[in-house]
Amino acid sequence: MFPGQFEYHRATSVKDALALLKQFGDDAKLLSGGHSLLPMMKLRLAQPAHLIDITRVADLRQITEQGGKIVIGAAATHDQVAASDTIRGKLGLLAACAAAIGDVQVRNRGTIGGSLSHADPAADYPAGILALEAEMRLENEAGARTVKAEDFFVDLMTTAVKPGEILTQVAFAPLPANAGCAYLKHRQPASGFAIVGVAALVTLDRRGNCERVRVGITGLGAKAFRAKGVENALAGKAPDAANLAAAAAHAADGIDPLADIHASADFRAELARVYTRRALESATRK
Repeated sequence: MFPGQFEYHRATSVKDALALLKQFGDDAKLLSGGHSLLPMMKLRLAQPAHLIDITRVADLRQITEQGGKIVIGAAATHDQVAASDTIRGKLGLLAACAAAIGDVQVRNRGTIGGSLSHADPAADYPAGILALEAEMRLENEAGARTVKAEDFFVDLMTTAVKPGEILTQVAFAPLPANAGCAYLKHRQPASGFAIVGVAALVTLDRRGNCERVRVGITGLGAKAFRAKGVENALAGKAPDAANLAAAAAHAADGIDPLADIHASADFRAELARVYTRRALESATRK
């Protein structure tokens, strides 16, 4: 299938992209990796009259350390994130999420900002973004604002990005030395998307108990979410098999699970509990 007619614009800077967004308004869409937008255009689910390509804006492709945080430009590809020595050494959980996305072709073209802005309920990044408590930088012509990961994902394929705004950066605090992490998913064989995916981050105290627990889950509900029932159940406790299993039992608490041809609601909920337990076991072994 072929998309409808559109005009192509290559932005040279964030300022240029914002000006084009303002000029064309609701008739414009940003183009980054294109793995989400272009299939929707071919199916005529999206028919923008103008595409604004931001992939060659150099500032959006950088991975840097600034003010004690690791900052990733929105146009950095999944492969960049997965292969970065900085991210692998200081944000291993995010590198694991990036490495689990799609296939080689998708990882070499798809971008972190494009994936997060699309907010597919089965995408891999959101689980890690939530567990790592990332901060998103959103810019418009009037300035910039920062949105916490927990407030960024609003609903099914809906985020906190407002009209005229661009997600330009994602910032993270490096993981402490005593933190363990893991990202595990039940993979949909054809697409590689997560039927359920779980990102677990556990910091142990001097006695070996769970001092800080963060769990992000994708694929289960209409949007990725922090499994706070799991986090609260494990906080302050020893990471033994019984405590991990008891905490993981809360993975689907308060969530209306999705159901489709790949998995029923009940099966997805059980997958969430099983993969949460496995992710916690892996994170606490490190």
